[in-house]
Amino acid sequence: MTLGIDPGYGRTGYAFVTPDGQRYALHAHGVIETPAGKTIAERLSMLYTKLDSLIAEHKPDEASIEELFFSKNTKTAIAVAEARGVILLALTQRGVPIFEYTPNEVKVSVAGSGRATKPQIARMLPLLFGGRTITQDDTADAAAAAVTHISRGAVLRAIGRAR
Repeated sequence: MTLGIDPGYGRTGYAFVTPDGQRYALHAHGVIETPAGKTIAERLSMLYTKLDSLIAEHKPDEASIEELFFSKNTKTAIAVAEARGVILLALTQRGVPIFEYTPNEVKVSVAGSGRATKPQIARMLPLLFGGRTITQDDTADAAAAAVTHISRGAVLRAIGRAR
């Protein structure tokens, strides 16, 4: 099982995904939200605790997370980087291997184009998940990250067998 994560300090999307023939099965998924009225340290602690609990419960074999992109808002970029650090810590402490992909790699994997928009990706996900619609953007991004890793992993394994 692959855990896809869309990092954020206010909202972190997650999706536990497995391959299912030519499609994918979506298991536990959702958003970890932290209240805006708390300090960043409190919010990061809440994120860690909830994510650690999900990892312990669902025991993913691997995790897939988008690499950070540079934001125009430095304060937001720093907060997301801090949340990402907490996420990487939780995964590492549970022994979950982490794989990182650029936003373009995720877009190409799911929609066939590195220029795909969020609505285009959202339209592709039901096709990949046997008709299941994912309504939350953060969860959709997490599911897309998991699909990217699973599909790329299959290609890499096939190349390895061909050698």
